[in-house]
Amino acid sequence: MDIKKRIEELREKINYHSIKYYVYDAPEISDFEYDAMFDELKKLEEAHPEFDSPTSPTKRVGGAVLDKFEKVQHRNRMGSLDDVFDYDAVKGFVRDMKQFGDVSFSVEPKIDGLSVCLHYENGVFTQGATRGDGLVGENVTENLKTVGSIPLHLTQSVPLLEVRGEVYMPKKSFEALNEIQEKNGKPLFANPRNAAAGSLRQLDSKITAERKLDIFVFNVQEADGLSFDTHIRSIELMAKLGFRVIPYIKEARNADEIIEHIKKIGELRQDLPFDIDGVVIKVNELDMRPRIGENTGRPKWAVAYKFPPEAKLTKLTDITVQVGRTGVLTPLAVLEPVRLAGTTVRAATLHNIDFIRSKDIRIGDTVEVSKAGDIIPEVRRVEFSKRPEGTVEFEMPEFCPSCGEPVVRDEEAAVRCTNAECPAQLERNLTHFASRDAMNIDGMGEAIVKLLIDNGLIHDAADIYKLKKSDVSSLERMGDKSAENLIAAIENSKTAGLDRLIYALGIRNIGQKAASALADEFGGIDALFDADRERLCSIPDFGEVTADCVINFFSHPQTRQLIDELKACGVVTEYTKKTVSDKFAGLTFVLTGTLPTMTRDQAEAMIVERGGKAASSVSKNTSYVLAGEKAGSKLTKAEALGVTIIDEEQFLKMCE
Repeated sequence: MDIKKRIEELREKINYHSIKYYVYDAPEISDFEYDAMFDELKKLEEAHPEFDSPTSPTKRVGGAVLDKFEKVQHRNRMGSLDDVFDYDAVKGFVRDMKQFGDVSFSVEPKIDGLSVCLHYENGVFTQGATRGDGLVGENVTENLKTVGSIPLHLTQSVPLLEVRGEVYMPKKSFEALNEIQEKNGKPLFANPRNAAAGSLRQLDSKITAERKLDIFVFNVQEADGLSFDTHIRSIELMAKLGFRVIPYIKEARNADEIIEHIKKIGELRQDLPFDIDGVVIKVNELDMRPRIGENTGRPKWAVAYKFPPEAKLTKLTDITVQVGRTGVLTPLAVLEPVRLAGTTVRAATLHNIDFIRSKDIRIGDTVEVSKAGDIIPEVRRVEFSKRPEGTVEFEMPEFCPSCGEPVVRDEEAAVRCTNAECPAQLERNLTHFASRDAMNIDGMGEAIVKLLIDNGLIHDAADIYKLKKSDVSSLERMGDKSAENLIAAIENSKTAGLDRLIYALGIRNIGQKAASALADEFGGIDALFDADRERLCSIPDFGEVTADCVINFFSHPQTRQLIDELKACGVVTEYTKKTVSDKFAGLTFVLTGTLPTMTRDQAEAMIVERGGKAASSVSKNTSYVLAGEKAGSKLTKAEALGVTIIDEEQFLKMCE
C-alpha cells in the first residue's frame, strides 16, 4: 500500500464529509464510518510523521500548548458597528444611505460570539486571529483548527482569501459545559458568549476542542481570484467554498422590508440553537461602500439593530434569604425555570426589602423577569392580574437564617447579621479569600470550601495554610492527586502579595484597586493597624466611609490574631512593588469603556508598574484618558477639559 497516497485519500474524504456534516447538516455516512476513517488516518500519521500536515483533519482534536498568543497585525481593519435601538433609527439609517443612490440592503442575524478573521492562501487555512482592537489581534490559529465548521482546505484553490466570522458556543454545548463546571465545583459561565471567548483563548488547544465551538462566516475581507458585486452574492460564494455562512440573510429594498425581517428574526430568536443579540443591516452593493465611508473604524454603511432586553413572565414560587460575606441578608426570588438570553433562569435577586415593597412583590405572584445587560436576572414588575388570593407582604427575618443571631438594619437599607462567626459568612468569606482575584488558590471553589468547613478542617483563612494532604485526600470527591494539587496551590498562594491579601480579607468597601492603593501607601500589613483617618483619606479616591471601614476592620482583636497566624504560616504580608520602569512617573490615567484585548485591571497594573497612577474620575490634573468601546461620561468630560485621549494600541506603544 502506498502510505502517502492513502493518507492523502483519507484526508480528502474526511474533509469532504466534514463539510457535509458541519456546514450543510447533510451527512452522507454514519458517525461510525467517519470515526473509522479518522482513526485510520490518525494511526497512519503517528506511524509516518514524515507525512505530517498542519491542515490535516486530525489537528482538529487539539494538542498545541502555547505560552502566550502572538499579536497579529490585521491586513484589513476589523471595524465595529454603531448600534440602533428602535425602528425610527433604522428608518433614519435607510434615508441616509438612499442619499448615495438606489441602494439595497442585506439583513442578517447578529450572532452573539467572538469575532475572528480567517486567512487562506491557495485554498489552505494558514492563520486565524481575534478581532482585538480592530487593527491588532491575537493569533489563535491552533484553536480555530479545532472548530469543525472551519474548512482547512477550500473546495477550490483561491490565491488569497480573508473572511470574517463569529465564533460562538451552541446552546447545547453551553449547557453541557456548565453541567461539567458545576459537577467539578467550578464557577459557572454567565452566558454562551463568555464561554466561547474563554474557550477560544485557551493556551491548550485540546481544551478548546472539548468545548464544541462553531462559527458563522459573515463577511469577505479580501479576495483575489473571485468576483462578486454584492454582499449577499459574496456570502453565497463563501458557502460554495465550504464555509458555514450566516443564516437567514435576506435582501431588502426599503425600511419596511428591513423592519419586517427584523421582526421575523426576533420571532425565531428563542428557538435558534445559538444566541443572537440583534440584526445587522448593511448596504448590499459593495462598490457603494467606499463612497459612503467610515468613522474611525466604524463603517457608515452598516448598523446593528440591538434587541431590547428579553423579558418573560414566570411564577415566583418562594423568597429565600442569602447571607453574604459581609453579613448582608439579600432576598432572592425562587422562580419557575424560564429561558432568558441563552440561559435557564431559576432565581433573581430582589436586592433589599425596599425594592420588594416598591414593586409589591409577593410569593405566588407572576412576575416579569429580564436580564440586565443580558447577564444579571432581575424582577421588573408583577403581573397583578394574575395574583392569587391570600398573598401576604414579605417580611425580612429578625434573626439570621444561618446562625440564628439577631439582625440589624443599617443606614443603607441593608439588613445585616452582626455575628462575625456566622457560618454563611465564613463560607463566602473563605470562598472570596481563595478566589482568582484574591489569593488565587486554584481548585478551591465554593464546593471545596463547603466540604472543608463541613468536615471541620477550616474555621478561618489561616486554617487553609494548615491543611495537609492527608486531611484532604480522604474527603468525598477528593483523591491523592486532587489533594496534592490543592495543597500545592495553597503553598503557591503564600506569595500572592500584600495587595491580594488585603483584598482577600474581605474588608467592606475595599475592592482590588483600593487594596492595591493601601499596599502601595502602607507597605506592610502591620502598618494598617495604626492607620488613621487623615492618612487614609489622603489616598486618591478614598473617602471617610472607606477609611472608617479600614480602621474598623483592623481594630478588632480577631483581625490581629488572624494576621499573626497567617504570618506564622508563611504568608507574605509585606509589599514588593512591581516596577518595570518609571516612564509614567507623575502621570495620571483614567480608564473608560471596554478595551479590546485586556481588562481594566491589567491596564491599571501596567500603569502602576511604570510609576503612574490610575484614577477613577477625570479632572484637569488627568494626563491621559484610555478609552475603549462604549466609553461613557468620562470620555465626554475629557473632551470638554482638553485631556489627551488614547486607545489601547497607543497605550501599548507608550508602555514599550
